Amino acid sequence: MWSTFFLTDEEGRTVVPGTAGAGGMAAPGGPAQGAGGLASLMGGRSTFGGNKRRRTTSAGHAMSEAQEGKIKLAFFVAIVGVVLTVLGVGTEFWVELAPPKNFYNNQTCLTAHYGLWKCCTKTLWVSDIDPERESCGPAELPGESNCTYFKFFTTGENTVMFQKTTHKNLNVATAMLALFSLFLMVMGAICITMALSKEIIFFLKPASICFILSGVLVLMSLLAFHQSVLSFLASDHTVPLHHELSWSVSCIGCAGAVLIVGGILFLLLALPCSPWKRCLPHKEGSS
Repeated sequence: MWSTFFLTDEEGRTVVPGTAGAGGMAAPGGPAQGAGGLASLMGGRSTFGGNKRRRTTSAGHAMSEAQEGKIKLAFFVAIVGVVLTVLGVGTEFWVELAPPKNFYNNQTCLTAHYGLWKCCTKTLWVSDIDPERESCGPAELPGESNCTYFKFFTTGENTVMFQKTTHKNLNVATAMLALFSLFLMVMGAICITMALSKEIIFFLKPASICFILSGVLVLMSLLAFHQSVLSFLASDHTVPLHHELSWSVSCIGCAGAVLIVGGILFLLLALPCSPWKRCLPHKEGSS
């Protein structure tokens, strides 16, 4: 004697798997499907899973090609802000300091420039300076340069330049704000990457928050740095100094504005209904 095993598919039909050389037989009360019943059973499972995936994708998460293009365009705007931030944070041309070019009564004069991490002094020839310029500089002129890193983050010592002393608390606060803004930019970029790869609009909301906050922190770091420069200049008045913010600060200021604009664009794209359609409803033409 031999025993028969019965299988039941999702539609309630009883199926008998076929043996070698036979196409299968139906159990009492069930249609004669045989191997076709097994195929129907597997097909039913596959169809069920496919419907589940389609429901997950169509439950307000899928994005059209037009939406994907808008997201990529807004992401490009945010990437421009990230690049400008990295360029500004990594360079030392935040502020240039220059005494009068004839202050030392010599053929050379000394100028300095610094950023978040290091300061550089440069010796220039007075004959190379524009005759109409009263102070030493600019720092782009050829000369002997000497750069040293700040000791704020290692030994906690302040730096002395032109008999003036830096204030490490403001400088450290500026650097921390800039680094935290970079961290938020990375988190925002991860959210946008997830939104594009998984086609989930929800990730645009945390991305917009990350980019807007990073832009605000970048601008706050700029304000903190300017205050540190003013405190540095007020620490001593022996050597008169002319100071001017340089191109690294311009990069930081533009980066903050671009990041905020990029975050706002992501926030608008994450809204369920376009604000343009609400403010400017489409008017159907009347015959």
